Amino acid sequence: MTERLATLESVAWLCVRDGRLLAVRTKGRDLFYLPGGKLEPGESGPQALARELAEELGVLADPGALVESCVIEDEAHAQGGRPLRMTCYTGPATGEARPGREIAELGWFGARAEHATRCAPAMRQVLTRLAADGLVTR
Repeated sequence: MTERLATLESVAWLCVRDGRLLAVRTKGRDLFYLPGGKLEPGESGPQALARELAEELGVLADPGALVESCVIEDEAHAQGGRPLRMTCYTGPATGEARPGREIAELGWFGARAEHATRCAPAMRQVLTRLAADGLVTR
């Protein structure tokens, strides 16, 4: 009998500018992800996302201004088949995003197929949805 892996619960920020979606590449990883991360005990999704954005990108977001946009379910990249449930939020943040802590690189991704091949599976789903809605275009 195979033991079922616990679902990884995470939050992500959807930041679209000029038809492109902000993405991050973590040190030691080959694919790009959405900015965000895991919740700490006792945190709400918006609180966790605001904390992660400050730690990883140096931008400040008010948890009360973050609005849930969608929930993505997929396999977590590089986690041995562990399922992922990623709640995505939109909302403003102040400051210029810069790589911090474990972030090696920022990127802006559009709807082109070569962009999707550089992204983790859950981010590919988001790109597809945003492209279908006409929000990610280039």
